[in-house]
Amino acid sequence: MNESHRVILVTGASSGFGRAIAAALALDGHRVFATTRGSGAAVPGASQVTLDVTDDASVASCVETVMRAAGCIDALINNAGLGIAGAIEDTAVSEAQAQFETNFFGLHRMCRAVLPHMRQQRRGLIINMSSLAGQISIPFQGFYSASKFAIEGYTEALRMEVRSFGVQVSMVEPGDFATAFTANRRMTKASIPGSPYFQACESAIKRMARDEQANADLSPVVQAVRAIVAAGRPALRYPRANFLQRAFASARPYLPQALNEYLIRSTYGLR
Repeated sequence: MNESHRVILVTGASSGFGRAIAAALALDGHRVFATTRGSGAAVPGASQVTLDVTDDASVASCVETVMRAAGCIDALINNAGLGIAGAIEDTAVSEAQAQFETNFFGLHRMCRAVLPHMRQQRRGLIINMSSLAGQISIPFQGFYSASKFAIEGYTEALRMEVRSFGVQVSMVEPGDFATAFTANRRMTKASIPGSPYFQACESAIKRMARDEQANADLSPVVQAVRAIVAAGRPALRYPRANFLQRAFASARPYLPQALNEYLIRSTYGLR
């Protein structure tokens, strides 16, 4: 890989982490292709590509566009995602499937599309955006957490499978940050006053939103991606969160399960 000029494809770059990451990498001198589902504002210094990760044809067209324009793809950053919230009992199968279709299967589509090119060129880098919610399940975001837990297992396996082809795989695990994710979070259709979970769910989601919006500095996540891109042998995981979230994630495997659950429940006002 040319250390000073890589071709990097960033999904979900219309706002938040994706946009900040794409802009930073372009500023670093990389040739960045930033994807959006529609006609959002262009990322400064990056080429814009339309992409819907839930559509096979769109994924194929996106990768073909980048290959035709740049001749290679040195790095893929899988950032596209969405969040569906609500009690597990209040989540229809179709809603759960929509969560996984974007967060997990969309990521898988992108990996499958770029890996043949990376294997052929005997080099490449894939960065999957996971979450601390992929290590610690969050009440009333059960299917979002499940999708991120799936990404964790997927990324561990993929990293070992492609290593011999010169392809590196890492993931970034953000905690709470102020992005469009908060405003775009979808509630399940059954999350209504008639639900026995309504009050607890509403209170917990409000707390999540407050915690997210309290941290507007996206630079820890952006810098993690820049560090991975620059590293010769990047690590598997790059957790990025505030001190308390990092401390709990580190200590959690050593704490009794009852204490783990108590700390999480108390955070979100649950009995």
